Amino acid sequence: MKYLLDKGSHSIYALQYHLVQCIKYRRKVFVSEDIVALLKTKIHEISETYEVDVLNIEADVDHFHMLFKAKPTCDLPKYINTVKTITSREIRKTYPEVKKFLWQDKFWSSSYFLATTGQVTLEMLKKYVEQQKKGRMNATNTED
Repeated sequence: MKYLLDKGSHSIYALQYHLVQCIKYRRKVFVSEDIVALLKTKIHEISETYEVDVLNIEADVDHFHMLFKAKPTCDLPKYINTVKTITSREIRKTYPEVKKFLWQDKFWSSSYFLATTGQVTLEMLKKYVEQQKKGRMNATNTED
């Protein structure tokens, strides 16, 4: 099994994530390419501070998807909350007209979807783990 790995001073890892964040009540805010461009720019700026590598961001009218890589030391809830806070503030400040789409000036839904993504399928990983048992069994049989 071959992974594309990142390295820290005491770790080797491959941590990729898929984040989906919706506008509160699925209001259609991302109707302009300029608003989406500001969203992407702010996320990239925040990500640099948290040492997060953004792989891709795309938005529909009421939510966005982001693929990113992070270090094991990254505080993901803090990172995501920072993304939500700053992007909400900056979009409303730069494009005050979006406030008419919002309910009580609430921008983001309080919940989000976050999943890890892998470089191999779960089935491949299960087979690899099962092979470890076979290797141990072969090693104990040859010691006699």
